[in-house]
Amino acid sequence: MGRSGSSCAEEHGCSPACQGFPGTSAGCHFLSPGALGYLGGGCGERSTGRIDKSYPTVCGHTGPVLDIDWCPHNDQVIASGSEDCTVMVWQIPENGLTLSLTEPVVILEGHSKRVGIVAWHPTARNVLLSAGCDNAIIIWNVGTGEALINLDDMHSDMIYNVSWNRNGSLICTASKDKKVRVIDPRKQEIVAEKEKAHEGARPMRAIFLADGNVFTTGFSRMSERQLALWNPKNMEEPIALHEMDTSNGVLLPFYDPDTSIIYLCGKGDSSIRYFEITDESPYVHYLNTFSSKEPQRGMGYMPKRGLDVNKCEIARFFKLHERKCEPIIMTVPRKSDLFQDDLYPDTAGPEAALEAEEWFEGKNADPLLISLKHGYIPGKNRDLKVVKKNILDSKPTANKKCDLISIPKKTADAASGQNEAKLDEILKEIKSIKDTICNQDERISKLEQQMAKIAA
Repeated sequence: MGRSGSSCAEEHGCSPACQGFPGTSAGCHFLSPGALGYLGGGCGERSTGRIDKSYPTVCGHTGPVLDIDWCPHNDQVIASGSEDCTVMVWQIPENGLTLSLTEPVVILEGHSKRVGIVAWHPTARNVLLSAGCDNAIIIWNVGTGEALINLDDMHSDMIYNVSWNRNGSLICTASKDKKVRVIDPRKQEIVAEKEKAHEGARPMRAIFLADGNVFTTGFSRMSERQLALWNPKNMEEPIALHEMDTSNGVLLPFYDPDTSIIYLCGKGDSSIRYFEITDESPYVHYLNTFSSKEPQRGMGYMPKRGLDVNKCEIARFFKLHERKCEPIIMTVPRKSDLFQDDLYPDTAGPEAALEAEEWFEGKNADPLLISLKHGYIPGKNRDLKVVKKNILDSKPTANKKCDLISIPKKTADAASGQNEAKLDEILKEIKSIKDTICNQDERISKLEQQMAKIAA
């Protein structure tokens, strides 16, 4: 089912997991369907070989980049979190990079320690989550550059990962204190919690499934790798718990909600195991294993709309080696050339179901689905524009735990008067400069006339 995407010895590093951000260490990334074109210089997936050392990169952080995430609603927008304690949002040019990109669209500052996790909201435009080693989760409105929700008192230890549910109303987290939490970020409440979801000391991972259940990977007390399935309404006991092997690599789960298949990639492993999640016992069904010779340092995952439906491709990974990035393509052999409806039910499209303001006000919406029957044809992405609000005009919101300090009317009137005086002063200076330019133009014209007479 799985195969290497190329037989070339040196794959070009066009996956953003390795090429755009050389310092990336998070180990797993969801890619943009246009990622190969953007950071591969428009070469497409057939081009292979070593890239030039002077190839342009995205390089605005002052510290190593720890995580990246492509925006699900704009194939040219990417968020990055770094050791420099900032989150940056970038817009990749439509035809790819010709020069290194050093200026982000917006810098989001709010964490006091390094930022190891960034995750876009699945259905609301311009809503971005970040989590740092300060054990805080911040949810941003990227369109205004504001931090509107700050969950800084829910985790007592390092957060390993964060996952949105299908409609983005809840998040689940796995942390170093061995707890799995389900959180309503807008109400700032822990909806469900499981202590010692996995008893081992090694890192865990937790992700939401389409039906609302939570899938986790971790380690037993005897350091055996485990996977488990949980119902957030009753987390006393898992729906299913399976022990796998005694390797020490952390299992990174990649989930396809259309086919209910979970792919497990272990850091340092040379294999990808995949399982189907069903409503019938044993609930987590082992399907197969893709094996290769070299271990993986990280893994990227292409969304369904970026796959080739004509080749019955159901998943595409980008395996990060020390010096190359290798595509791994999962296909289902079919004799017919017709569109395979069972492999490609309608999938999440690039259009956002909600605007950021609607989501922060409490609205929810499932992803807007598209058909892949005729393949996915990318539309024109609109530019990401950030309009920062005037802090004097901001109003207290339900998401803030403390009320904003109100500004007395007299103070506001005085500030308004000062602004008008400054504006008049600037206008006068502009007029003075324009008059000077006009006089200089006249002087230049006269000198040119004199030169013409001398030359004649």
